Amino acid sequence: MNQSISQSRNFFSQLIKDGAHQKLLAFASLIALLIIFSVTSPNFMQISNMIAILQATSVNGVLAIAATLVIITGGIDLSVGTLMTFTAVIAGVVLTNLGMPLPLGIIAAIGSGALCGLCSGTLVSKMKIPPFIATLGMMLILKGFSLVISGTRPIYFNDTPGFDLISRGSIIGEIIPALPIPNGVLILFIVAIMASYILAKTVLGRYAFALGSNEEAVRLSGVKVDNWKMAIYALAGGICGIAGLLIASRLNSAQPALGLGYELEAIAAVVIGGTSLSGGRGTILGTLIGALIMGVLTNGLRVLSVAQEWQTVITGAIIILAVYADMMRRKKQ
Repeated sequence: MNQSISQSRNFFSQLIKDGAHQKLLAFASLIALLIIFSVTSPNFMQISNMIAILQATSVNGVLAIAATLVIITGGIDLSVGTLMTFTAVIAGVVLTNLGMPLPLGIIAAIGSGALCGLCSGTLVSKMKIPPFIATLGMMLILKGFSLVISGTRPIYFNDTPGFDLISRGSIIGEIIPALPIPNGVLILFIVAIMASYILAKTVLGRYAFALGSNEEAVRLSGVKVDNWKMAIYALAGGICGIAGLLIASRLNSAQPALGLGYELEAIAAVVIGGTSLSGGRGTILGTLIGALIMGVLTNGLRVLSVAQEWQTVITGAIIILAVYADMMRRKKQ
């Protein structure tokens, strides 16, 4: 009997240590939101609306995964939203203005994202600029470049066959007609699986957690900290390129003025999912749950006809509460 009680205590202690309780709390919050909006609006649980939520979450979810990688290292990336827009514009220039094949446009978007991420990582690691300032500067630079390259006008993909299918098509729906899940959602889960594998099974993932836990100790052990940090920022930038393709495909256009504000929702999803802003702890699964919470909340408020300005207020309040909860959690530990 005593042994059984001891094993139970050890089990729950391990759950708390691993942060599983935070993911369970986030998942419970997601279920609660679904129930609340289902009761208050009969249109909320319609299949078309559920698909719309998943479609919107695919973009924010991919951005949140990119932000998770950086935040685990103890950094922050405020440029993920405008980087997403910049990569969409690059894809538009390559595919529409230059008339290149679709695969080259995809490579250009992901490659330009990785290059911009590498630049941010260089500013942070080599030039020792605080991540907040470095990525804030990159956010403004990328916003300006998006407007300059596009001539401040949207770039449409009407003459690029198959581009809209990247996000709005449904491979799963062709196999199982009853499940018309958009490709964007499928891509989100593929990116999530790959990111989880990198964090759990590769040297890059181990160093990401180590940098967030104690960067100086890692440096003193002889590891080239700057190079690994640059690699992580570059990987996050490439993932932002995928988000750029998803949103451009969803809109069938690259909107150069789009992007600001996406970084806030991405960071909110990361923190809600249990990733610590101080670094060293976090999971991709938690981030996915956080992104779904943000997607359900935004959609539910729209279905209830809540004014846009109040939606912004609520999003800001959620970010503050999530950060405060993270602070209290770290203080208890």
